[in-house]
Amino acid sequence: MPTFDETATDAQVVAAFGDKVKGRNFVITGTGMPSLGGQAAIAMASGKPAHIIIASRTPSKAEPVFAATAAADSSIKITSLKCELTDRDSVRAAAAAEILEAAPSIDVLINNAGVMAVLDYEQDRHGVESQLSDNYLGHFLLTNLLVPGLLAAKVGARVVNMTSQGYRVTPFRFDDWNFSDGMTYDEWTGYGQACTARMLFAHALTKRLRSRGVTSTSVHPGVIMGTNLGAHLEPEVYSRVYQQGTATMLVAALDPEVASRSPAYLANSKIEKSYDFASDAKSAEKLWKLSEDILGERFEY
Repeated sequence: MPTFDETATDAQVVAAFGDKVKGRNFVITGTGMPSLGGQAAIAMASGKPAHIIIASRTPSKAEPVFAATAAADSSIKITSLKCELTDRDSVRAAAAAEILEAAPSIDVLINNAGVMAVLDYEQDRHGVESQLSDNYLGHFLLTNLLVPGLLAAKVGARVVNMTSQGYRVTPFRFDDWNFSDGMTYDEWTGYGQACTARMLFAHALTKRLRSRGVTSTSVHPGVIMGTNLGAHLEPEVYSRVYQQGTATMLVAALDPEVASRSPAYLANSKIEKSYDFASDAKSAEKLWKLSEDILGERFEY
């Protein structure tokens, strides 16, 4: 099997695992351009997927993805829909009424959308701190609602949770996960907690569904902020930065070895060891139960 490092590009990964793209269905959250999710959809077009479903809080921002994918291969089916991850009603509508209807079988779900280091403490309309809600809890709900589609995949399905090395800031704060309604809030701790939560989710989900062919990974793409961090770069250089950042995501989604070694944590396009608190089995189970309690819904498999 091919091996990759931090210099790999998304095009190289798709070329290496093209048979894992062709004819398959992909769901990606967070695809406004420039973004890793949007770049992943564009990169996969060369592999001739059957269907790419992109879920975004602002679907109009995904229009460049439509244009670029159509330019690469006009036969690829693309569906765009609205999904506000901090709004549980929106997540349920997107999952039940739209995504599963559009793609009853899902080969890969990429949980990419998110926010980083929100300066001021905010809560979603359900009372959950905004970074935990947007980066983790919304994806926890969405993924569980899409399990019927994942189980329907002809070959083992995968769930890719985008995270960050920012997880190293903190374990999950079970004693004060909502920051005492803002009294103890720090933006980087909030971001780190959400990143850790995504990694623990990969472990809990794989434990529940591996026997039925579904595995999950977590991915640090590199120093790709999705902001104006690269605004000083020439366009072709900035584009390559995104192509390299997307490569690790696609290795997690496509490389057969990753599935056999999941739940895995990937960085620089290869599997790496994470801090123990982000892979602790007891913490993963505790977070799963807490998430169900917050949502008021049980997911048993």
